[in-house]
Amino acid sequence: MSRRHLVGVALATVMLTASCSTTVQGNPVSVFDDPFRVAGLPATDGETGLRPDAEPPSRDVTDTDGSDIDELAASSVSDIEDFWDSVFQEMFGQKFLPVDELISWDANGFDGRFCGEDTYGLVNAGFCPIDDTIGWDRGVLLPSLRDAHGDMAVTMVLAHEYGHSIQRQGGLIKRNTPTLVSEQQADCLTGVYMRWVAEGNSPRFTLSTGDGLNNLLAAMISFRDPLLTESDVEAGADEHGSAFERISAFQFGFTDGASSCAAIDLKEIAQRRGDLPVLLPEDQTGELPVTEESVRAIVDAMQILFEPADPPRLSFEADTADDCPDARPSPPASYCPATNTIVVDLPELELMGAQSDPSEGGGLATGDNSAYSVLVSRYTLALQHQRGGMALDTAEAALRTACLSGVATVKLTNNVTTPDGNTIALTAGDVDEAISGILTNGLVASDVNGESVPSGFSRIDAFRVGVLGDMDRCFKRFP
Repeated sequence: MSRRHLVGVALATVMLTASCSTTVQGNPVSVFDDPFRVAGLPATDGETGLRPDAEPPSRDVTDTDGSDIDELAASSVSDIEDFWDSVFQEMFGQKFLPVDELISWDANGFDGRFCGEDTYGLVNAGFCPIDDTIGWDRGVLLPSLRDAHGDMAVTMVLAHEYGHSIQRQGGLIKRNTPTLVSEQQADCLTGVYMRWVAEGNSPRFTLSTGDGLNNLLAAMISFRDPLLTESDVEAGADEHGSAFERISAFQFGFTDGASSCAAIDLKEIAQRRGDLPVLLPEDQTGELPVTEESVRAIVDAMQILFEPADPPRLSFEADTADDCPDARPSPPASYCPATNTIVVDLPELELMGAQSDPSEGGGLATGDNSAYSVLVSRYTLALQHQRGGMALDTAEAALRTACLSGVATVKLTNNVTTPDGNTIALTAGDVDEAISGILTNGLVASDVNGESVPSGFSRIDAFRVGVLGDMDRCFKRFP
């Protein structure tokens, strides 16, 4: 987010904190979208990772050191191949062909080779079309993924790399297909495989649709493109996509199957990206310090964009949130319908909006919009309240709030000049900061009491509906 005065520029940063929403209990109201299901599957926590009684790998690994991590990788590829062997003929009308070889190396060692290159310092995994092989770094990459996000993060990375083989076999890409398209198709194909695991079909792995899937999405956020400025020489080169784009592609595959992956091309990505900023202007960091002035500016911008007949009042007296007769506090920002007031605990909001050390953030996107997106979500509750006749304390309300927050986020792509001379604008990285918060604390996707639904997948999906839609779509999908 950025705020410009007419005579200068003020910028800043934000981070995720330990504050979190609780989970809504009860029955969903809508028959169109069940808040307690994930793409049709029950939203449940439980076992995720390699089964205790898993079938052994069916593939050998070249240059393996016999480690547990290589065994996990071999099991992952074996499982991925079992899946594609069972569905490829039906999906693509031809016989599935496994890759020729699996290759392991240690990025700290000097004697490895993959795809014709030395592997010293190659902290990566990949598919090599030259010799039809898949390889991985067993020394740094896979152990770090497993430590941060569990067994299935390793499997997910290898499912993505195998997706590049599936693309070629299935005729989804050509020699001149842009990297951006190829990578997001592979993310989508990963989702197709992970749906099969989540349904309980894998003989080797399990994946819960609650915390298990949440961990996979957190890992995917960590694979987003780095935030660059317009003058960076790397800008536009080897582009894979933002966290929002890559998670969207994964969700397409998980929800709609391989046909949705074939539909991903430059036109589709451009439509999905819309006017969302990709690069930072040369003179900006994209970060707006969380202060009373900036909070007021954000709320003023919302009032200009939505023009409510009765704009909500803004209070910085955090203790008054406890006095609301019809809602519980949801710090660091709360909405009270009875008084039509947004109450902000400024020190807590500032803490949520303080940028963390990237090495300590688990790969998540942290920044100012981790805080401002929560503030905006409370504003959208005021919009729902003014509409009348809508419950604000249900699971449907939580997802409706996420959806409307997505609508509000897109509206900020247009510079909004407030009465005090500030100009508020969305900047590159802000959407990724919002979805990181939606995944980890859920407040953007919470009801008036700060309660959310169990699945981060469903919360992000609702936000994406708003980013790609409008207010009417949110009210229709989450009535």
